Amino acid sequence: MSITIRAAARADTATILRFVRELAAFEREPDAVVATEAMLEAALFGERPAAEAVIAERDGVGVGFALFFANFSTWTGRQGLYLEDLYVTPAARGAGVGKALLIHLAGLAVDRGWGRFEWSVLDWNAPAIAFYRAMGAEAMDEWTVQRVSGAALARLAGR
Repeated sequence: MSITIRAAARADTATILRFVRELAAFEREPDAVVATEAMLEAALFGERPAAEAVIAERDGVGVGFALFFANFSTWTGRQGLYLEDLYVTPAARGAGVGKALLIHLAGLAVDRGWGRFEWSVLDWNAPAIAFYRAMGAEAMDEWTVQRVSGAALARLAGR
């Protein structure tokens, strides 16, 4: 059983969207995904890509992915890697796929000279939290995520 990680290609767009939908179902939000293949293709492979993705394969079959983008820290004066989504199919969990994805992304951050690698995790996802701690991640417990979206975003923008 060999795990490989490779940069996603345009031909992977449908697979990425399937993984996103499976992740949303796992996170108890199956109806929250409004992204389409066209939207993801433009975001990942368009003229000005907004994010990047990598595909994890086991014996040549896609079993997971990670989608990430660059952020920036004014304190360090350097970019960082923000992991938006990491997903491993249920059948492949426990086989080292998630670890391989995190190691690959950490390597990208180091190779690019970026100063941080960060992400959010749902507070009820105890197995993921334990896994991340075992990989050396630290909780940023003094911080809470704030979000404005949908109608609230339009109101804030005065529209």
